[in-house]
Amino acid sequence: MAHYFVGDIQGCFDELKLLLAKVDFNPAKDELWAVGDLVARGHGSLQTLRYLKSLEGSAKVTLGNHDLHLLALHGKLKRANPKDNLAELLAADDVSNLIDWLRQQPLVQTLPSHNIIMTHAGVPPQWDLTTLQTEALAVSNALKENDYLNSLIAKMYTEAPDLWDSKSKGLPRLRYCINALTRMRYLHPDGSLDFGCKKPIKDKNSGLTPWFEFDSELKDNHTLVFGHWAALMGVTQQDNVLALDTGCCWGEYMTLWHAETNEKIIQQKLK
Repeated sequence: MAHYFVGDIQGCFDELKLLLAKVDFNPAKDELWAVGDLVARGHGSLQTLRYLKSLEGSAKVTLGNHDLHLLALHGKLKRANPKDNLAELLAADDVSNLIDWLRQQPLVQTLPSHNIIMTHAGVPPQWDLTTLQTEALAVSNALKENDYLNSLIAKMYTEAPDLWDSKSKGLPRLRYCINALTRMRYLHPDGSLDFGCKKPIKDKNSGLTPWFEFDSELKDNHTLVFGHWAALMGVTQQDNVLALDTGCCWGEYMTLWHAETNEKIIQQKLK
């Protein structure tokens, strides 16, 4: 069995199919692991969700910020941005089934046999594996509730809290987990999340450090796979921290990582 990890698809379905063809992906014996932000920007968000859903157990997905935002759009809590190219998806006959499938997907996936942890944006350096799984599970359980739109999605659009507090409870604790696992890039010296800077590391604001440069128990013992941060263009300078968002939806390319061979395969954005 081959395990293939793909960066942010962002609705670039044609590029995804070409990339999978390059490795002769076979869902009968291979698995596709997607770091989240499955939808938006590209023109194939509907096809992307239909395809991943059809793979059933052969697809391992984590939710990204754009995927959570889609839940809000479908629930009429937010207005769609035309740049997101989600009109076809939101108008599809099977959109409700796709949304129900999407909200069953977790914020973290682990591959214990390879010591791999996959999230959309990264892992807070303060967390160990138990904390990561416990906090992510709490968000997943909230997404599965019948009233998830009003109880969680409508209330997640905030930058507070931005610092982990093990004593927090309820909604603030869920919001921190969502912000950290789906939006994190830079951290302040005290470990709090910065939401303003999206620049490449060479152009970063002073006083900010990429989350993966902090000391971390998880980083020391696992390979951390994430997306979200296209400005990195796959460069972290750390062998066990893999950034797979290489900006396909912005005209660059999509990256697929073969875990067993440590090979990266790319597909340029189609014109």
